[in-house]
Amino acid sequence: MTLRTAGSVLVVFLWSVAVALGQNGWSATYSTQSICTLKGSTVELSCSYTYPSGTVTSTFWFTKNDAAGKVSLSDDPDYKGRVTYRKDKENGHTLSITDLRESDSATYKFRFTDKTGKWRYTGKPGVTLSVTDLQVKVTGGHQDKTLTCSTTCTLTDNPTYIWYKNGHKVKEDTSSLYSDSFSDADSYSCAVKGHEDLRTPAVCKNCWSVTYTHQSICALKGSTVDISCTYTYPSYHEIKQAFWFTKWSGKDAEDLNSLPGYEGHIEYLGDKKSDCTLRITDLRLSDSAGYRFRFITSGEKFAGSTFSLTVTDLQVKITTSMFSRWVTLNCGTCTLTDNPTYIWYKNGHKVKEDPSSLYSDYISDADSYSCAVKGHENLHSPAVCKNCWSVTYTHQSICALKGSTVDISCSYTYPSYHEIKTAFWFTKWSGMDAEDLSSVPGYEGHIEYLGDKESDCTLRITNLRLSDSAGYRFRFITSGGKFYGSPVSLTVTDLQVKITTSMFSRWVTLNCGTCTLTDNPTYIWYRNGYKVKEDTSSLYSDYISDADSYSCAVKGHENLHSPAVCVRGQNCWSVTYPHQGVCALKGSSVDISSTYDSGDATITSLLWFSPKRSASWKDELIPEDLNTDPGYAGRVEYAGEKERGRSTLRITDLREEDSAEYKFIFNTESSGWGYSFPGTTLTVTGNSELTTYR
Repeated sequence: MTLRTAGSVLVVFLWSVAVALGQNGWSATYSTQSICTLKGSTVELSCSYTYPSGTVTSTFWFTKNDAAGKVSLSDDPDYKGRVTYRKDKENGHTLSITDLRESDSATYKFRFTDKTGKWRYTGKPGVTLSVTDLQVKVTGGHQDKTLTCSTTCTLTDNPTYIWYKNGHKVKEDTSSLYSDSFSDADSYSCAVKGHEDLRTPAVCKNCWSVTYTHQSICALKGSTVDISCTYTYPSYHEIKQAFWFTKWSGKDAEDLNSLPGYEGHIEYLGDKKSDCTLRITDLRLSDSAGYRFRFITSGEKFAGSTFSLTVTDLQVKITTSMFSRWVTLNCGTCTLTDNPTYIWYKNGHKVKEDPSSLYSDYISDADSYSCAVKGHENLHSPAVCKNCWSVTYTHQSICALKGSTVDISCSYTYPSYHEIKTAFWFTKWSGMDAEDLSSVPGYEGHIEYLGDKESDCTLRITNLRLSDSAGYRFRFITSGGKFYGSPVSLTVTDLQVKITTSMFSRWVTLNCGTCTLTDNPTYIWYRNGYKVKEDTSSLYSDYISDADSYSCAVKGHENLHSPAVCVRGQNCWSVTYPHQGVCALKGSSVDISSTYDSGDATITSLLWFSPKRSASWKDELIPEDLNTDPGYAGRVEYAGEKERGRSTLRITDLREEDSAEYKFIFNTESSGWGYSFPGTTLTVTGNSELTTYR
């Protein structure tokens, strides 16, 4: 029998106990009759069996019956994804159950059937499994107390108990008891050696504690992870600051939010009461670290113990035989949290789904294999092979913004004795031939092949259009064959604000609606031209007035913002620029236009400005009119039709230093259009080019 958790294995040897002897040579022998183990851990139950002659065709474990008879655990929905059967040797069978629950407590029996179906045998009385969680119970006086690491059954295998005081390990002992003299602020928790990640919640009166749901997590590169966490502190204290860190700077912990590279990459989901959950998106291998939660109250500081995060990418590892083409493949990682289902692909086609990371097959040199985890199929491993043909994409599907640039990352393999003759991307066939995108009208200057004639096949598409949404495939031709990959699905979207309103309230929920953008972007919300929120969620809620208008953008692509929408009626404030960018010749003149709407409000002033000039303003938060800027003296002119809501900025005798973003704002008696809304970007060039708009 084996008890196991992620990152640790505890192997226990028990004398086999013959607990079932049948008639005519039929028997089943279990390694033990009863087991008590921890909730959240893994258990293995073993059995060997005998039969007089013939062939056994059906073997399974069960705990209950239905109308049709015994229900194999592998078919029981309560055990879905948590049960595996393994034949250890001739006439040996092992049941493995992961992520144990208290409801798994039951008597497990092994059953087998001969080839004819006439003879069936069940080993009795079976193995009784009891699943328990750990609880700290406190007895004793006001200060001198005895703590018990309590369970509902006696744990098998005489475990060693570990005690933690205020988050720090203080004792290891085979006794489940611990005595100490402690204050109301002390916190205690316990665990079993080999299962440290299944620690109890901390107990205390007015104590300081940080408790993680898991002490360690293994997660996939590119995925999102939530580090669930709770904390306690004396009730008469007030939280002043709460944050996560991985290292110290002198005597101070460095808040992750202030570190380069974490902006838009982490999100604190907790509060200033008890929840301290941290979310990390688009995980990188460099995110592997020890994370700690720290909080500062009106009277003290406290930091939790270290939580270990390991980020991994999937790699197929192969075990071969010298004398056979039979191989065993392992979708190698650290042990992923939450008992995932692994998916195996052979030559690009799905061949297996299983909770086990192992897959065995009889292969040829040309076969290629890759693996993925269910729910993260777009993060599959590179294909492995000997002399195989394969095309592997980093993502199987991509959602990207209209106007942006996307790289479809790709690698390929082929027999080493072949030579690449042609390599290209295509979306459709012309008769029997694939149409090279570089020869298709409309793609000239729009796509760029970044790959090579060895292994890289990355495609770049610039200035994305909605019509670029398609399935893209890579194809290559060698001196000895042809091959093409499965399609990568590219969806190009523009941003649109979708509104959910209430008939009886001015509270609205807005959604920056798109397909799910790749790489977990940060969304920016604007209200009446002012930036009001940055968040990894595409949703924003607010209490509105009739004149309010809203638009959204994605961080890093602020110039690709959505149109401003009026939440109620059509007379809300807005400023619209017909062009995101203008390129003009040095020494020439340029017109930058905008249209605007102030609703029913009367405009008291309007102006154009450039954020690039903010260093010369009297107040960096109050834009100053270009007409008053000495750098533009005699070169700026405003034109337009105020009654029709149009304004044009004309700049003459252009200089290269005029390259900047230009914005239009207006003011009313009560407020004005915000200065943070993206405008039009001007690029001044010395090349002999005509003025161009985009």
